[in-house]
Amino acid sequence: MRVGLTGGVASGKSTVAALLAEAGAVIVDADRLAREVVEPGTPGLEAVVASFGAGVLAEDGGLDRPALGRLVFGDPDARARLEAIIHPLVRARGAELEEAARAEHGPDALVVHDIPLLAETGRAGEFDAVLVVDAPDDVRIERMVSTRGWTPEEAAARIAAQATREARLAVATHVVENTGTREDLRERVAAVLARLQEDAR
Repeated sequence: MRVGLTGGVASGKSTVAALLAEAGAVIVDADRLAREVVEPGTPGLEAVVASFGAGVLAEDGGLDRPALGRLVFGDPDARARLEAIIHPLVRARGAELEEAARAEHGPDALVVHDIPLLAETGRAGEFDAVLVVDAPDDVRIERMVSTRGWTPEEAAARIAAQATREARLAVATHVVENTGTREDLRERVAAVLARLQEDAR
């Protein structure tokens, strides 16, 4: 079963991914793959340099993320060019990991694709189910201020740069409300897993 997992910044999506992994799900982390496909020596990094110039390379030959960020932030065309390089590579690598999960765990494997921008990229239809981790904006702002040291304004700007809660909830098959303790969250994840297993039958 292929499940898409998403949630806004500071919703607790990473914690839910960890709980799903503990329960035996295979996690395909889109952010981690996006870093992997542009490591030194990869065709991905070569394509980024060809498109954006050697100025995006750090002294060690790796990608200088802040330098690349400055080029694409606020420039929709540059960002689209970067996404056209990265996204197909991430999807191809995700498909490889999915195949490996099937080979190892058989057809009953639960493969969870952790995709922060699932609602934004219109990929919800690719999955058997979409799991959205949700918390109100004020709760998420408070988390970013207390755990990341951001100002309330920085936190609100980060939320504003992503899809709205409504847009995410609109693509959800299952919603995991994350406003309580970690134990509350563990119970909610277990309940959703039970429903997913029912659906898989």
